[in-house]
Amino acid sequence: MLKDKDSAAIVAVKDLARAKAFYADVLGLEQVNGQDEQVAEFRTGKTSLVVYVSDFAGTNQANAVVWGVGEEIDAIVVALREKGVRFEQYEGMDFADGIHSSGGFKMAWFKDPDGNIFHLNNM
Repeated sequence: MLKDKDSAAIVAVKDLARAKAFYADVLGLEQVNGQDEQVAEFRTGKTSLVVYVSDFAGTNQANAVVWGVGEEIDAIVVALREKGVRFEQYEGMDFADGIHSSGGFKMAWFKDPDGNIFHLNNM
């Protein structure tokens, strides 16, 4: 039924202007739609990331968006850190420079200004 249909990530934010600045200026995403005060859409690869205003922004305690960035993970983490992004560190996991490695798999987590959790990996 849905296997051939495109999907998009959708993330709740409290302050759309602040979110637009973060997603465009920090993450480097291009805004492609949403000139109103409630919704904005950003291009990310061949998909899109939609942000919308909600009082429930940041309440999800799991990954909201995942990017498979391949071998660029180290460089992306450094570039995001230079833009002020703080990387999460979770109990029971070893981290080096914000990246957790396990069996060749690298992972890093950070939050947007509303506390939504984003995940980078080298896949």
